[in-house]
Amino acid sequence: ILTIQGLSATSEDGITLFSGVDLNLTKGDKVVVYSKDARATSAFYEILAHNKTPDQGQFQWGITTTQSYLPFDNSSFFAQALSLVDWLRQYSTEKDETYVRGFLGRMLFSGEETQKMCTVLSGGEKVRCMLSKLMLENPNVLLLDEPTNHLDLESIQALNNGLVDYAGVVLFHSHDQEFINSIANRIIEITPNGIIDKYMSYEEFAEDAQIKERKAELYKL
Repeated sequence: ILTIQGLSATSEDGITLFSGVDLNLTKGDKVVVYSKDARATSAFYEILAHNKTPDQGQFQWGITTTQSYLPFDNSSFFAQALSLVDWLRQYSTEKDETYVRGFLGRMLFSGEETQKMCTVLSGGEKVRCMLSKLMLENPNVLLLDEPTNHLDLESIQALNNGLVDYAGVVLFHSHDQEFINSIANRIIEITPNGIIDKYMSYEEFAEDAQIKERKAELYKL
C-alpha cells in the first residue's frame, strides 16, 4: 500500500520534527501516527499528501491506491463564497444536484442547509463537509489529521463506527484515546531520531515499559 524510506522533515525554524522513518503499510492496517510534537504528525501527512517536500527520504504509494486527506487546517478549502452543494460539486465528476446532496445528507446537511454559504460555517460544519468530500471521492486510503476536532459526540461516534467498518487503510492522528483504541490496530510514534512501530492497541503501547524506555532514548538523542 505504501513504502517509506528514510523520511525526515524539519520545522520552519529548523527543528527536526522526525527522521529515519522507514515503514511499509499493508492491507488492513489502521494506524494511529503519534508524536509529542503535533507539528510532526501534520508535516508527515502533508508530505504523504504531496503538499510538502521532505528534507530527506522518499515514499511510494501502491499503484492501485487512491488517497483522500483530511488536513488539520482546512481553512483554504472554504475561501470561496459557494453554497454547500456547489462547494461539494466542484469535487465531483457527477454534477447532478441530487447526487451531491446525498453525500451532504450523510453528514446531516439537509433541506435549506445545503444552500448555506461555506464561508460562514462553524468548525464542526467544515469538518463534516470535508468528510462528505472524502466519502464522495471513495478512496481506499484515508489520511486523517485530527478528524474529531470540532465534532460533537454524536458525530464522533458516527465517524468512529464508519472507520471501524471501513475496508481500506487508515492513517490518522487523534487525542481521543477511546477513538484510537476502537479503530487502530497499529501504533507508530515518529520522533526526531526514528520511529516506534507496533501492532498493538494504544492502551498497550502507552503502558509498555520497554516502549517507554525506547521513547525516552529517542527523544533525548
